[in-house]
Amino acid sequence: MAQPNLNKTSSSNFHIAMFPWFAMGHAIPFLQLSNELATRGHRISFLLPKKAQIQIQHLNLHPHLIAFCSVTVPHIEGLPEGTETASDIPTSSTPLLATAMDRTRQQIQGFLVSCGANNRKVDMIFYDFAHWVPEITRGLGIKCICYGVVCAATAAMATVPARNVPKDRPVTEEDLQDPPPGYPSSTVVMLPGREVQSLMFITMPYGDGITFYERLNTARKGCDALCIRTCREVEGVFCDYLEAQFKKPVLLTGPVLGVMDSNNKNNKKSEQLDMWAKWFSGFEPRSVVFCAFGSQCTLEKDQFQELVLGFELTGLPFFVALKPPVGCATIEEALPHGFEERVKGRGVVFGGWVQQPMILSHTSVGCFVSHCGFGSMWESLLSDNQIVLVPQLSDQILNTKILVKELKVAVEVEREENGWFSKESLSKAITTVMDKDNEVGVMVKKNQAKWRETLSTPGFMDGYIDRFVQQLKELVN
Repeated sequence: MAQPNLNKTSSSNFHIAMFPWFAMGHAIPFLQLSNELATRGHRISFLLPKKAQIQIQHLNLHPHLIAFCSVTVPHIEGLPEGTETASDIPTSSTPLLATAMDRTRQQIQGFLVSCGANNRKVDMIFYDFAHWVPEITRGLGIKCICYGVVCAATAAMATVPARNVPKDRPVTEEDLQDPPPGYPSSTVVMLPGREVQSLMFITMPYGDGITFYERLNTARKGCDALCIRTCREVEGVFCDYLEAQFKKPVLLTGPVLGVMDSNNKNNKKSEQLDMWAKWFSGFEPRSVVFCAFGSQCTLEKDQFQELVLGFELTGLPFFVALKPPVGCATIEEALPHGFEERVKGRGVVFGGWVQQPMILSHTSVGCFVSHCGFGSMWESLLSDNQIVLVPQLSDQILNTKILVKELKVAVEVEREENGWFSKESLSKAITTVMDKDNEVGVMVKKNQAKWRETLSTPGFMDGYIDRFVQQLKELVN
């Protein structure tokens, strides 16, 4: 493993190791938190496969304090050669990637030991899926922090001891349809059918001889403290529930979000951003509908076509950034017949990477249609856009309920019995929030404005990080 060039930290600053799950949706939040810690003088050793480093290195705002350290991902039979992150494989193969991560244990242990031997001792390590980290750190005098990058409501619903997943028989939907005892909400819950089915994954193998539920429970039970990227104003009751369940302190970072480095202009991503900014500028303020479903969501071709036809049906200008659907190599081959000609000049479907926060801040964008991943949830709350949600996975379903049921700042697209949505239901949700005279649209915009004001209050975000750092100091001392 490549070693970072770090000098001995001062008595007031930490040397922190970061070891996230090998997926962009985890590595990026870990790096965003690293940026905040580095801003306050702390040094970071970021343990990640080389390919993932290349993908996120432009987000490292403090390269003099945040050093990437390469982790070699061993080959596992069943994974394509060269697999390093979840973006390289279908979701069904991620249990094999978990096995690969577990087999990096000796590398991680060797790194931590060598740091101590070279007078660069690591004070603490942040991890999430590597449930064995506490076994390593216990004898090294290193504190371990289990950092959750999904909402507290999801952790409280799916992977707490009170869930009591049966081990002596196959788990059924009936076992999971009720929240665990003491769960603190009657609205942020899974409904029978498709939503409960989305929870079944926690009972599946996720690595050699361990289920997802066992992996996350072991990771949390062994840590010195739990840490969650959320704020008490939104998820306080769920944080209290997790603290009671695991009998560990729950430290909150606030909704840490990234800031694009404005000095980083010499890359293709900046060029692409300039190109799309020019396209957006051709439309009236708050008129464009922007859609993105994250880096891992891949729709079936039929559902993909229904989605883009829904945007066409709105009659509004739109920009859709999605991966090509299942079975298609490119976006173009997946589009409905005649679609490109019909929407030419007002609609774009793009299959590449986009800078989501920058697009959301563009004055021409007025609506954000997302899968409601946790990062997208916070970004939508902080934007000045109407919010329409199409959740796919269990954590996204609960994020959606927080925004729709609790905060009342968004509209969810209605589903059919089979869990799919129609072009009509998507179009209806979008036009509802984009109609300035629609009662629902007015309500969600008013409520969102209140939350945006709270979250963007000067000192709100920094206050969370400053308190978090103080709690870390108390934990180490």
